[in-house]
Amino acid sequence: MSRLTVRLSKNYILLLIVVFGGFLIFGFSENIKGPALPRMQAELKLDELQVGILLAFNSLGYLIACSFTGWLARRGGMKLTTSLAFGSMAVSGVCIYYAANYTSLSAAYFLMYIGNGVLEIGLAILAARIFIKNTGTMMNLAHFFYGLSSMFAPMIASSLMGINVFGSALGWRGMYMLMLALSILPMIPALMARYSNDGAKQEDRISIKEYTREPIAWLIVLVLSFGVVSELAVGGWLVNFLEKAYGWSVDSSSKMLSAFFFCFMIARLVLGPVTDKIGYTMSLILLSAFSGVCSITAIIVGEPGAFLFALAGVGIAPIYPTVMALLAKRYPNSVDTAITFTVTLMGIASVIGNLAIGFITEWTKHLFAYGELEEAGLIAGLQGGYLFIGACALLCSFTSIILYRMLKKQNAIL
Repeated sequence: MSRLTVRLSKNYILLLIVVFGGFLIFGFSENIKGPALPRMQAELKLDELQVGILLAFNSLGYLIACSFTGWLARRGGMKLTTSLAFGSMAVSGVCIYYAANYTSLSAAYFLMYIGNGVLEIGLAILAARIFIKNTGTMMNLAHFFYGLSSMFAPMIASSLMGINVFGSALGWRGMYMLMLALSILPMIPALMARYSNDGAKQEDRISIKEYTREPIAWLIVLVLSFGVVSELAVGGWLVNFLEKAYGWSVDSSSKMLSAFFFCFMIARLVLGPVTDKIGYTMSLILLSAFSGVCSITAIIVGEPGAFLFALAGVGIAPIYPTVMALLAKRYPNSVDTAITFTVTLMGIASVIGNLAIGFITEWTKHLFAYGELEEAGLIAGLQGGYLFIGACALLCSFTSIILYRMLKKQNAIL
């Protein structure tokens, strides 16, 4: 019995390295592009539209990966799924290094984002399978590693591009190849580990058709979508808002965004045990409401309340991992189906949400901009867009309340 326990613990450590290391690599691969893009654009003489199309491969590759990763995990197993994810990312780094033109660079980027998508879904499924106890704590801890690498990725990328190797700078090509080559490190324990849940009986699973008939499944999609729209929008809109509405410098605005990500990262490290203690659904209600109130209050108070933009990260950070924990507990034998369905629709909703923020900002700007009040119209537009970001967090809380009531009726509160 003791030998079995030792063997299981060693395998569990290998799986933890895969999950934590995988999220660390995923954060790096997603966030090293910031310093690299201007240099790519200059070297390959790309216009803004071409850069936009290149970045659009992010969403496209992600959604394509969502469509088949659950099937791949069921049919091929987690060993194959994680190995393909890490392997394709490493190969894409080599392809980026040798990309001679825009077409080959786009193809390499597309391969990288396919790998990123498979990795994110695969890690979510694997984490849901192995984090049987203290699921909320472990899910938040796993996503903490993504936040950690995301925070430092731009700084590391900038430093690496300036390093001289054999008399010449490493540049964006060498930086991408080197950073994505790190994917091989978690790939080693991924190949060594055993994945006991790969053999789950087919009759224990819920088919995608059966899953879509559950009202709760669609409600969880709404909860996650509102939360993620509010989360991701901050990275794209906060600096822009602070610069144009308050006249802050790029440096000061960027520091406030860094403060948001710092709060975000610490919340995932600290609040995981809280979600396990008070329940996942109640955590979603309270934390998303806190984030929404912080964002909306920051707009109402004005510049003196700008610190509340950063504090909002505390509430919104645990939403994604807590929903993953909820899915893991509610659908233990069909977690691949549940996660694939939920995250795919969330990806589509996040695209719609970002378009909505842009539309609301532009519409509000034109509504208030007339005569000599053009600048006032711009500020009003930015405020309207950011109020929508806060409203999404409140809608996440509202839909979580409905979810709580539905689960309570079924005597299945999580």
